Amino acid sequence: MAASTTTADALTQQIGGDDNYLTHERGIASWLFTLDHKRIGVMYLVGVLVSFLLGGFFALAVRTELLTPGHTVMSADTYNKMFTLHGAVMVFLVVIPGIPAALGNIILPLQLGAKDVAFPRLNLMSFYLYCIGALFLIISMGISAVDTGWTFYTPYSTTTQTAVVPATFGAFILGFSSIFTGLNFIVTVHKLRPPGMTWFRMPLFPWALYATAVIQLLATPVLGITLLMLIVERVVGIGIFDPALGGDPVLFQHFFWFYSHPAVYIMIVPAFGVISEIVPTFSRKRLFGAKFVALSSVAIALLSFLVWGHHLFTSGQSVLASTIFSAISFLIAIPTAIKIFNWLTTMYNSKIHLDTPLLYVFVFLWVFVIGGLTGMFLAMMSVDLHLHDTYFVVAHFHYVMMGGAVTAFVGGLYYWWPKISGRMYDEKLGKISAVLVFLGLNITFLPQFLLGSRGMPRRYYNYLPEFQGLHQLSTLGSFILGLGFVVVAVALFKSLKSGAKAPANPWGGGSLEWTCASPPPYYNFKEAPVVDGDPFEYDKLTYDEKIGGYVPKSA
Repeated sequence: MAASTTTADALTQQIGGDDNYLTHERGIASWLFTLDHKRIGVMYLVGVLVSFLLGGFFALAVRTELLTPGHTVMSADTYNKMFTLHGAVMVFLVVIPGIPAALGNIILPLQLGAKDVAFPRLNLMSFYLYCIGALFLIISMGISAVDTGWTFYTPYSTTTQTAVVPATFGAFILGFSSIFTGLNFIVTVHKLRPPGMTWFRMPLFPWALYATAVIQLLATPVLGITLLMLIVERVVGIGIFDPALGGDPVLFQHFFWFYSHPAVYIMIVPAFGVISEIVPTFSRKRLFGAKFVALSSVAIALLSFLVWGHHLFTSGQSVLASTIFSAISFLIAIPTAIKIFNWLTTMYNSKIHLDTPLLYVFVFLWVFVIGGLTGMFLAMMSVDLHLHDTYFVVAHFHYVMMGGAVTAFVGGLYYWWPKISGRMYDEKLGKISAVLVFLGLNITFLPQFLLGSRGMPRRYYNYLPEFQGLHQLSTLGSFILGLGFVVVAVALFKSLKSGAKAPANPWGGGSLEWTCASPPPYYNFKEAPVVDGDPFEYDKLTYDEKIGGYVPKSA
């Protein structure tokens, strides 16, 4: 095991007690003013799931409208607002904070054997900034919903009469939440690792969160300043991005994508960390090439700052600049491929346990690889000229974000749900949800690759009749995908009422969070654990029928 504990201590932790972080204090005030990282993570999780429900509704509304050319269920103006709100909610309120702020807040200190994050009060402040930013986005929906697309591209965003200012101010505030969370995680990883946990004895999820935090800390201020300049331009009339006022709209694109392409890795690198936890646990093997997987997260974080220009191939930038950005975009595939091949090598010739979290790994691998490979098409200047701003880009982006970040988030939620809630979910429902999500993702977005390659522009309300069949197939897939997420919700929330009590280590995980009770005590660990060797030697665990979980063989 990862910590040096006596047999009696280990058994005590497996059995647990009635006092845990969910019951330690009661009442709404105990949650609203808590400094416990686990409760703050749970509150983030609730916020992310509610936002996911809202963003999913907007997505289904958009796909329903596209069942037929012209008017189906809404006007063109309403359609523009729906796809803008879908993008803004899913990016800023769901995918960016989903794994780091929710799962990361709950799991990171547990994996480090710490009692909390480095700055608990800053952690609570980050959550309230998330809530305030979300409130401004909701206000923008009620006034005159923003219709610019989630990128807020100028000069349209400087001239439209919709609620651009509250929406961008909400994203500005959300940026501070992201920065504070990243700062907290960096200090936590540096300062709160237990005795004996060197960098390469640290689990890979903290490595991923650390790399993500570096991106959050360095890239997010650029977005904040850009959105603030956009607000000033609209309110005061100073020409910065609007050419009618002497500004440059391409400058906005450079600023925006200098943040937003690294933001893609804010969304996906934590997902890599989740996959790197699930694969060895259900393969009963230490992750192959774990050091390379860890360092590849750092390499992705650093390279992510150098590829924003491939979003501007059609903007008129120099051929030399486009060539450099294209080459670096291909280069970033190398550390990503290292992860994928090492995950597959770990599973090769191993005793795989086909539980729900691993099924979501399979969904992730299939869908994310398609998303990554199609990104290579868009990194080629000659091909991107034809595919830019078509449904091919929409399909690629969703294969990466939905097929990568969201499926890993759901897989991680299943993986750590027994630890978070203290209850086991219905495994049959979990597997059904994985199948539905896999089918829904591919039926929704594969047709969009064909639409884009045939010239269908994205964001269009109307389209030629020749595209109708593929649009209808895509819409059918979106409802299957929605049904899959409904089954996820049913499986997890049903477990809160009727699920079996979870043991400390139901899966046989090797990292420190599996050595404390489920749900964890308020204090996490009675004493700081000491890492006394390889923390991922799965052969030191044995399954105990009495508790339905794994214990050290010495116990």
